[in-house]
Amino acid sequence: MNNQADIRISIIVACRNEIRHIRPLVDSLLAQDFGGMNWEAVIADGMSTDGTRESLDHYAARHSNLRVISNTGRIVSTGLNEAIRSARGEFILRMDAHTVYAPDYCRRCVETLISTGAANVGGAARTRVTGMIPQAIAAAYHSRFSTGGARFHDPEYEGPADTVPYGCWRKETFARIGMFDENLVRNQDDELNLRLVRSGGGIWQSRAILSWYTPRATFSGLFHQYFQYGFWKVAVIRKHRIPGSLRHLIPAGFALANIVLLLGILITAVVQAKLSFAVAATLWLAMAAAYALTGFIASAAAARDHGGWKTLPFIQVAFATYHFSYGLGFLSGLFWFGSKPANKLSTNSVFARITR
Repeated sequence: MNNQADIRISIIVACRNEIRHIRPLVDSLLAQDFGGMNWEAVIADGMSTDGTRESLDHYAARHSNLRVISNTGRIVSTGLNEAIRSARGEFILRMDAHTVYAPDYCRRCVETLISTGAANVGGAARTRVTGMIPQAIAAAYHSRFSTGGARFHDPEYEGPADTVPYGCWRKETFARIGMFDENLVRNQDDELNLRLVRSGGGIWQSRAILSWYTPRATFSGLFHQYFQYGFWKVAVIRKHRIPGSLRHLIPAGFALANIVLLLGILITAVVQAKLSFAVAATLWLAMAAAYALTGFIASAAAARDHGGWKTLPFIQVAFATYHFSYGLGFLSGLFWFGSKPANKLSTNSVFARITR
């Protein structure tokens, strides 16, 4: 490995109105053990109005390694790109305001990138929450039933992956494959990783890279988040003409089947088509029963492994929220992106507005 004193790291962060989270993030960053590596942090503030910028400026005045820049685009992808352009290091390491990082997080990322020869590295999306509903949401988050087996949801997995949280790259990688797509409000990291893999680059997930993500604390917040994920996944598929994984399509199919069958039940009831009503009702009830049974089994496993038995009924609600919000968002994206480009959406739109 290179002399660590010769390694230059640029940590990039895009944030907006994160006054509750920005201080813990910066304190965590300042407490990192870089093992002698030279580092800087570039934080792109998306024109915050809640005191986030003032707090960041206060830190920057006391720490020369920390720089704050303005992100007039106000979304994650524009902020990350501004930070990358401003970065001076040969290694680019992304951090997020809603995550707590182990003291050796940055060092482990760079060491893993060098030792594996991968184009991007990261750790699993571990969670840390308090409260019954957040625990249920986190337990469902780690289940294959909600995520379709995405490897970054598995804290025990180490090896090649199709995407990882946050990421660590050589800066030259962005010169080769391009920056984050600024037309995407969500899924910009998945799209970049899809481009990276299709260009021949490898992505590596390491158990030694530790961080703890804070999921949404309410079902309504979770619904809004995953509705947007589903919506913007369509923009990624439209751009590349291929889904990143089959798991991205299944929730939309499930949501569409429910919509079609429930409409069939309603219409046949109104026109009194008894045979058609019976067929539609039987099909929907069979599907709903199969989903409820599968969901109960998955909820029991998630409660046993992560949430605790008291969270069991809330986990079932969390699963339904994950599936229906993503599926409905995906169907909405098919409707929107069938006629309009992504850059026609206002950042204040329900499809683009980021909320906690």
